[in-house]
Amino acid sequence: MAASASAPHTTDFPVEGRCSYYVEKKKRFCRMVVAAGKRFCGEHAGAAEEENARKRILCPLDPKHTVYEDQLSKHLKKCNSREKPKPDFFIQDINAGLKDETEIPEQLVPISSLSEEHLEKLIKKLQKASEGLNSTLKDQIMSHPALHDALNDPKNGDSATKHLKQQASILGNIEKLKLLGPRRCFVEFGAGKGKLSHWVDIALKDAEKVHFILVEKVTTRFKVDGKHRKKNSVFERLQIDIQHLCLNKIPLLSKEKLPVVGIGKHLCGVATDLALRCLVETYAASCEERNEEPLAKRIKNDKTGKEIKTVAKKGNEKNVPEKWSPVAGIVIALCCHHRCDWRHYVGKEYFRALGLGAVEFHYFQRMSSWATCGMRKTSLEASSLSTKRKDEQNDDSEEHDDGGCRITDESSASEPGFLTVEEKKKIGHLCKLLIDQGRVEYLQQKGFSPALQYYTDPLVSLENVLLTALPNHSSSPETTA
Repeated sequence: MAASASAPHTTDFPVEGRCSYYVEKKKRFCRMVVAAGKRFCGEHAGAAEEENARKRILCPLDPKHTVYEDQLSKHLKKCNSREKPKPDFFIQDINAGLKDETEIPEQLVPISSLSEEHLEKLIKKLQKASEGLNSTLKDQIMSHPALHDALNDPKNGDSATKHLKQQASILGNIEKLKLLGPRRCFVEFGAGKGKLSHWVDIALKDAEKVHFILVEKVTTRFKVDGKHRKKNSVFERLQIDIQHLCLNKIPLLSKEKLPVVGIGKHLCGVATDLALRCLVETYAASCEERNEEPLAKRIKNDKTGKEIKTVAKKGNEKNVPEKWSPVAGIVIALCCHHRCDWRHYVGKEYFRALGLGAVEFHYFQRMSSWATCGMRKTSLEASSLSTKRKDEQNDDSEEHDDGGCRITDESSASEPGFLTVEEKKKIGHLCKLLIDQGRVEYLQQKGFSPALQYYTDPLVSLENVLLTALPNHSSSPETTA
């Protein structure tokens, strides 16, 4: 077959204006553009005779690129991989929890390597610990008019529709809890592209004094938060691991002192525990220690409709708001329990009270993936869907329908016929429920009223549990702008 006229030369000679270095591995010349009068690009300049005296070495900060050895010190000062100055709100491991070396096992074998007897003992421990827990949660599948047009857009693919249904239900639950209102700060953990905050902002319309803090530890493409231009909404994106985030050091929060609403869609494994500790320990506790109150308590006068300031005084409870809580509420869609970590887990006390520890937690955490891995497509079906999934990668890629399970040994029964797919699925759900119950107990101890509910149909997402929490004995946030 004749080569295309636009195809670059590969073996005879390099394309004019391109690097003359022959890449043996790719069987072609390098295609990088060279500077005027040069034969080689910066990466391959060491191969040129005129540059032969200079040696290129791997960058110690990132071995994916090279640098001239005699320019190393200069390069390290401007390398994109260099450690950046830490912001004030970065405090190392502030939300990590205490590390107890005695409870962290040195070596744990995979579930697939456990004997049938050992696995049976673990399952009995799980069943005993789960006695009394309601394994069937309340259905709280909701929607919100803010997403009506988007949900009915005929251009939507299956993936887009799934995400919109979940976002609509989360938004509906936020509104049901009376958290969707003015004068507050929404902190979206694991924000990704910022779609959840986007829809919250759309739903709030022209509500005054609304701030959004989007927390994401990795660089994200196709973000939507930069598209907002409403004068009453402020978006701030923080590229930081939740483990090191100190909310009360963020200038916006320390200045405005707005009630915080913690939200998240598919907050993966350990990130949920870090976010909970960030909200109810690091932030709420520090605000209470400083006896911080909002800048003004506002209630509406029924006759005039005007806002008036009120101050709470002892012995005068008439028309005075109840105790203000720095965290107005929490609404987080849970997922990927197999990515939890004992050190960071907030429910340690709950596990210890049940006679369980780090070892049991590790295996329950791994077995939790059975709840979704058992529902995976067969290899033939998965193969036929591979092309479709690639096409949907530019849509929302924040979905974890299979629980992130990728280890086939972990998701198979230790002995042929020992556990059926349905049995494994039930055990997986029980593991998830037990881990989530530890989070519920933790929030109760911290002065919150938490709840677990199904927020979407399992056909939409297998990770369909929503954790919500409101502070006890606190004033309900206003719901009108």
